Amino acid sequence: MTQLTPDTQEMLDSLRAAVSETLERKQRLGHYAVIWQDDKPMLIGEDAPDQVDRQSPGGQALD
Repeated sequence: MTQLTPDTQEMLDSLRAAVSETLERKQRLGHYAVIWQDDKPMLIGEDAPDQVDRQSPGGQALD
């Protein structure tokens, strides 16, 4: 594994903490989140829609 510089590692740690806090807050509020998994967007959470509109806002297909 490539060794990161201390500054880069600090930035990466900060980003990971921010994402973790945001996902935790969304879960507490009962909101779903969109994450990237297995090369596609995934909706997670109790209130996540059953089906995803496969079109982006610009009209281009996501697949």
